[in-house]
Amino acid sequence: MTRRAKERVGHRTPEAGAGRVRLQKFLSDAGVASRRHAEELILNGRVLVNDEVVDTLPAFVTPEQDRVIVDGARVRAQRLDYFIVHKPKGVVCTNRDPAGRVRAVDLLPPLSARLFPVGRLDEESTGLLLLTNDGELAQRLTHPRYGVPKTYYAEVRGRVSDDLPARMKAGVYFAEGRASASEVEIAHRGHDRSALRITLREGRNRQVRRMLVRLGHPVKKLKRVQIGPLSLRGLPVGAARRLTPKELAALRAAAEQAATATSTTQRRRRAAKAARLKGLRSAPAARERGEQRPARRLIT
Repeated sequence: MTRRAKERVGHRTPEAGAGRVRLQKFLSDAGVASRRHAEELILNGRVLVNDEVVDTLPAFVTPEQDRVIVDGARVRAQRLDYFIVHKPKGVVCTNRDPAGRVRAVDLLPPLSARLFPVGRLDEESTGLLLLTNDGELAQRLTHPRYGVPKTYYAEVRGRVSDDLPARMKAGVYFAEGRASASEVEIAHRGHDRSALRITLREGRNRQVRRMLVRLGHPVKKLKRVQIGPLSLRGLPVGAARRLTPKELAALRAAAEQAATATSTTQRRRRAAKAARLKGLRSAPAARERGEQRPARRLIT
């Protein structure tokens, strides 16, 4: 790639100028592929910008000005679209399925834009699914850094104990790290079946099912009933509809609010950790100076 071409697409430019977006984001928003797959297309040399091959990242484009081609086809910016779907059992959340199963996108009406599921529900799970080509919003709704709440209704085997909610909030350790629930409520408790309402602010693969199996209560049925302010109210199983402007605004506000709250929590944790480390470092110095810790008062 020539130096002139690199300058045109903003190659290795830390900041994108006004109206400029990352090339992989542009391709994702245009419905070409997911952002990760778009990065692969770029690195494999299958993307041209203004007739020059772009095969390194980062790279930026101005959608209104630059001519982007992927595998010989011109890519144009698409209108952003947002659909809520009530996913039935047996439907898969992938846009490519060699097995030929029904996909979540098959439940949508005919569209010119290519939409992608925001997060996934496994084939056996049901409930609320959001589909969009807005990559930025999808990132905010799925990345643990933002912590947008997602609520599930789970029917499990066995009679759950009173301490199960506390154990789920304390967390379960998997190979990839600790997984925990934000809120857990026992909705029903029977001899051989119980029901739980579980809220997560993280999104590990099959997290609810894996946590409950580890805690001795395999899931019989799992349904996602809410993402942020969105719920399934009035939407039949298998149906899909566009988000209203009011719903979209509320969803964006929830993502922003969750990001702010998560950022504040992280700052507090870093400050507390720094204070602990400072105390540990100052203790040896105090001992060298002959200082003693104040004696504890004995309560008699």
